[in-house]
Amino acid sequence: MAPEGAPVGKSLQHKTMAMAAAEALRDRILSSEYPPGLQLKQENLAREFGMSRIPLREAFLILEREGLIRMLPHKGAIVTELTAEEVDDLFSMRMLVEPWLLERSAARLTAEDFIELDRIQSAYAASLDSNDIAMWNGLNKDFHMRLYRHAGSPRMLSLVANLLTECDIHTRIQPLGIPGDRERAVAEHRALLDLCRARREAEAADLLRQHIDHIRQGLLDLARRRHEQDGPGALC
Repeated sequence: MAPEGAPVGKSLQHKTMAMAAAEALRDRILSSEYPPGLQLKQENLAREFGMSRIPLREAFLILEREGLIRMLPHKGAIVTELTAEEVDDLFSMRMLVEPWLLERSAARLTAEDFIELDRIQSAYAASLDSNDIAMWNGLNKDFHMRLYRHAGSPRMLSLVANLLTECDIHTRIQPLGIPGDRERAVAEHRALLDLCRARREAEAADLLRQHIDHIRQGLLDLARRRHEQDGPGALC
């Protein structure tokens, strides 16, 4: 219950406006309209969105929790720049958590789940052909989260959802750019479904771990090449 005299309606309005601003900014970041390292100028954005700085600051806090921006002294909100260390950290966390969730969830997947997973997989394959990175990222996240939904661990699922959102930044920098990676991603998703259908949970978890590690290695190789080209202190 709000304290006596608190502007409840105004508070809820600010929360709604903050969420709307966060969604708009998230879309711009994940679509590469706002590239890594860009400074988000609060005054300009408040004017563009037609809101005060209060809900915009709340939107920044939402995006900071998601890892999409960083709040830096004397600079304010900066779109997250990616380092090899962060790539390794994020994807290593996924390799630990996601196979564990899959192994717990796979045996409980229902016929309805498999129908939905097949639908997502088909749309996912089509989105790769269209070069729509934002759609690919969204479908990839839907696919993984659907696989884990019966793990019985809402906190771990929330953690993975945030990790997948953070990983969107990395995968849009190199959206399966290595020859054969597109076909490999589609094939591995299909193999994961086949193993889950066969109730071979441990094998599915091992394949998932390899699937994530392959992406991790590709992004680390890209980061090292960028570092060699741009020199120390550059995005790497």
